[in-house]
Amino acid sequence: MNIRLYNARILTMVRGRNVFRGEIWIKNDRIVSVRESGGPPLKPGQDYPKIHWDIEMDCGDNLLMPGFKNAHTHSAMTFLRSFADDVELKIWLEEKVFPMEAKLSWDDIYHLCRLAVLEYLTSGITSVFDMYLMPDAAAEACMDTGMRCVLTSGLNRFTSSVEQQEAEYLKWNSRSPLVSYCLGFHSEYTCSKELLQGVAGLAHKFRAPVYTHLAETEKEVRECLDRYGMTPAVFLESMGVFDFGGGGYHCVHMTREDMEVFGRHKMHVVTNPASNLKLASGIAPIAEYRHRGIPVAIGTDGPASNNCLDMFREMFLVSGLSKVREKNASSLDAEEVLRMATVEGARAMGLADADILAPGKLADLILIDLHQPNMQPVHNIPKNLVYSGSKSNVRMTMVGGRILYRNGEFNVGESAEGIYAKCDRIVNRILNT
Repeated sequence: MNIRLYNARILTMVRGRNVFRGEIWIKNDRIVSVRESGGPPLKPGQDYPKIHWDIEMDCGDNLLMPGFKNAHTHSAMTFLRSFADDVELKIWLEEKVFPMEAKLSWDDIYHLCRLAVLEYLTSGITSVFDMYLMPDAAAEACMDTGMRCVLTSGLNRFTSSVEQQEAEYLKWNSRSPLVSYCLGFHSEYTCSKELLQGVAGLAHKFRAPVYTHLAETEKEVRECLDRYGMTPAVFLESMGVFDFGGGGYHCVHMTREDMEVFGRHKMHVVTNPASNLKLASGIAPIAEYRHRGIPVAIGTDGPASNNCLDMFREMFLVSGLSKVREKNASSLDAEEVLRMATVEGARAMGLADADILAPGKLADLILIDLHQPNMQPVHNIPKNLVYSGSKSNVRMTMVGGRILYRNGEFNVGESAEGIYAKCDRIVNRILNT
């Protein structure tokens, strides 16, 4: 499949390169050319072979840019959207979420993930870092819809095992170009010491990074101190879990020593501001992470705790909350926040080929409609995206050279209404059994 996207403004996310007008050529799942308008004309047969274009799209002077990377989510939790709201985290998990999750089947998770994919596409998200039960189901759902997915295990005392995680790691790092797998576990407080030793063993066996929920609440940190005399990050480092890097989801209540752990092991923070606000977990010290050189990516968390899988809202909150926390309106620049949502997310997820728009990179990109009131006037496009952009500006979402969403229409192998109907049946069955 050869695709030409022309008459576009282009934001490559390469540092130091401003938005320019030009076109992008795609062959199969890769970008082969990013060309600026006004350069010397190309000569067919000399500069490039004669190309038969399967698709030529006039972008209407709108913006092409890398897709957003949702660096922490629980996709199948779509079935609990607006079901367990306005309660504190312990009640939310133990009384609302866990009993409902116990009723899920493999097929349920498959269809509920496909519903999440539709929402990701409308938000310009081209890859997700998914942690949930039965990761095989999420992987199959993403492959069948064309979404790029990085899986990680939600291993804890109640589900999965070290042996199962090893099998998943080997399977999903070799099967599909759309799916990869990182080692992980749910959290320190849901795992025994023996389980964590097993995860550390896998990290050393594969020389691989490990990801987990970390320092999400003050209670989590306090209870870990009571158990082990150390904060979660320091305790996990002492177990060898982070010897090959990795990252933490949320990272709201981090000490200076915790941050030093992240610096030593070149770990990533994945912040989830909407979920942290809704569950009253707190505001993460993003400006301090940046000051210390700790890379930060952005995730939505799941649709049961957010409840919206919307990276535009997350970007605004990352910037706005940092300014409030630091009492400094210049604490975090919008262009850095946009980088967190794209480049840093790709790097946290191990997607080195999906971070920027350049020849040889994956054709995971989006088209943003600049001809809407919220994007006018065009003083500064990156800042417009963070401070005034919305899902309504996403005209097209492409993953691996395949257009999955365009002008409100989905190309995921089944109609949106068909997916909605299947998910409705799942929810009705779960709530009535």
